[in-house]
Amino acid sequence: MVIKVSILIVFFAIMVGIGIYCRKHATDVKGFVLGGRSVGPWLTAFAYGTSYFSAVVFVGYAGQFGWRFGIASTWIGLGNAVIGSLLAWVVLGRRTRIMTQHLDSSTMPEFFGRRFDSKSLKIGASALIFVFLIPYTASLYNGLSRLFAMAFNVDFTVCIIGMAVLTGIYVIAGGYMATAINDFIQGIIMIFGICAVIAAVLQSKGGFMEAMSSLAEVEDAEVTSMNGAFASFLGPDPLGLLGVVVLTSLGTWGLPQMVQKFYAISSESAIHKGTIISTLFAVIVSGGCYFLGGFGRLFSDSINIEADGYDAIIPTMLSGLSDVLIGLVVLLVLSASMSTLSSLVMASSSTLTLDFIKDIFAKDMSEKAQVKCIRVLIVIFIAISVVIALIQYKGAVTFIAQLMGISWGALAGAFLGPMIYGLYWKKTTKAACWTSFICGAGIMIAVILVPQIFPSFLQSSINAGAFAMAVSLVIVPVVSLFTKKPSERLTEDCFRCYDIPATVKSKIALPDDEEEI
Repeated sequence: MVIKVSILIVFFAIMVGIGIYCRKHATDVKGFVLGGRSVGPWLTAFAYGTSYFSAVVFVGYAGQFGWRFGIASTWIGLGNAVIGSLLAWVVLGRRTRIMTQHLDSSTMPEFFGRRFDSKSLKIGASALIFVFLIPYTASLYNGLSRLFAMAFNVDFTVCIIGMAVLTGIYVIAGGYMATAINDFIQGIIMIFGICAVIAAVLQSKGGFMEAMSSLAEVEDAEVTSMNGAFASFLGPDPLGLLGVVVLTSLGTWGLPQMVQKFYAISSESAIHKGTIISTLFAVIVSGGCYFLGGFGRLFSDSINIEADGYDAIIPTMLSGLSDVLIGLVVLLVLSASMSTLSSLVMASSSTLTLDFIKDIFAKDMSEKAQVKCIRVLIVIFIAISVVIALIQYKGAVTFIAQLMGISWGALAGAFLGPMIYGLYWKKTTKAACWTSFICGAGIMIAVILVPQIFPSFLQSSINAGAFAMAVSLVIVPVVSLFTKKPSERLTEDCFRCYDIPATVKSKIALPDDEEEI
């Protein structure tokens, strides 16, 4: 116990110290929210990765989908690396950085407002972000509580309040730069942690080959009648597996806390380096998490799914590890949770300040006042999310994966199409963006309130989220073709940032002879 507590104390001291050190970068809005747009590739790549993979992934998704798909759940992690990281950086990185700087946008709603010259679009986007990031945050607390209860026998309330307070301290003190530096340190912990945990868990089952042989013998008639399904290449449910890959991979393209990482990166070369670093990080961390979860059924004799839910799978797998490894696991999940929480509160509070309060109620708000307002809202947002997490914990059980699926599906379903087409297609219209906003949020709300109107396949928040994103990608170009086009002056002004006129030297060439002999 002494070892585990000591590890935590050192970790918290470093996090808070970095926050205090970075106060000099957080004196104005651009510095506080974007780190002055001067963040390098390593910090940006790790900030992207650690915000991506939280306790939701390690405890919730890895446990549930590892149980459902077996070792094939590793494909989810690889999909996260290729689609959610590599392609996201290639497709969105450069264009997002250039256009948001050109339009002087610090948040996603501000980008929509200036790209489409619409204050209502800006306010609508900010409202969606503020509302749907709350269940996401609640899911982080739940995942962390499972591991703390296993490692320290600490009450859920104490656990989430401690995490919330410490995260709030370094975010409020140092802003985005403190978050980015801490994300880097937390990312290093996650890489080494997941590798050590996988090795230890497999060793407890006789090594990799022995564990695979045991997994091949597992049968579950309620899931599949195929022999060896949980050790097979595509698992017992390839279609369901594809839906999870789409939601967890493509969904990052429309999440404000993820896309905002591209706003802050320093240069063109940093984007190229960040693409490689972020992809490798995702392969190790996300691939490792789902790979570990794929062996969850080997511990079925110690897990009561009906009583404890899928969120108990990973903690049960880890409960037999040594104190040092358990301390490392707690640091791993704590790092992932705190990095994601810091991104969420930064995205929501900056959005509410810059896109709602300043735009409607305090148009003459000074830079100093804006930063102060963001800091106050960080406190408020964290407090609200803690209260909701406690209410949810004491009420009906909601699995982490479902809770996050609601948030992820609503935001990605609302913003995915408008973001991509807004960056690439001049004919994207304001009406198309509104349609995507309404459809994305509407689908997820309907799945919660009246699931019976959907086919059984779409009654899952995971599959519904993937469906909402597909709808967004289709509906934006279709509606754009039949609605009022944006002004040519507006679109040309937005897109001229990609093609800056330049003077180049040209060599003089002799004229061709009119006749050749």
